[in-house]
Amino acid sequence: MSDQLTHFDHDGKAIMVDITAKPATHRQAVAGAEVRMKPQTLQRILDQSIQKGDVFAVARLAGIMAAKQTAHLIPLCHPLPLTSVEVDFTSDPAAGIVTIRASARVTGQTGIEMEALTAASVAGLTIYDMCKAIDKEMVIGQICLLKKTGGKSGTFERNAG
Repeated sequence: MSDQLTHFDHDGKAIMVDITAKPATHRQAVAGAEVRMKPQTLQRILDQSIQKGDVFAVARLAGIMAAKQTAHLIPLCHPLPLTSVEVDFTSDPAAGIVTIRASARVTGQTGIEMEALTAASVAGLTIYDMCKAIDKEMVIGQICLLKKTGGKSGTFERNAG
């Protein structure tokens, strides 16, 4: 295995990185996202009066399921045997903001960041889908890696601010 991991072979063609020689380590990643909406939309979510049902329960399930399918969604991403995926929500009703926090864990040879980011993204998209009939102006954003531990590159933690 080369010291330089790359998605290109010696001819410049796309390949899946060969991780054969990398040791399996415990890895965790936490990603975040934010959905901004009208305060009255968020209040309806909190009151569980959205016609399609419990928005957070469905978005949580969608995020977990998406994390498990990351290798099918992101080109050249390795399929990983996830050991845990969690998706949680906090809200600021006055501002109309839902904050999503997704965590994924694995013991494996390669990173887990994409699974956490996929979970957070799909959870946000699901919130949009379930509420778009009453608020098409929602904005999904601030999708980012918040924390990562394990693997060759060590620990990463996003600075606040």
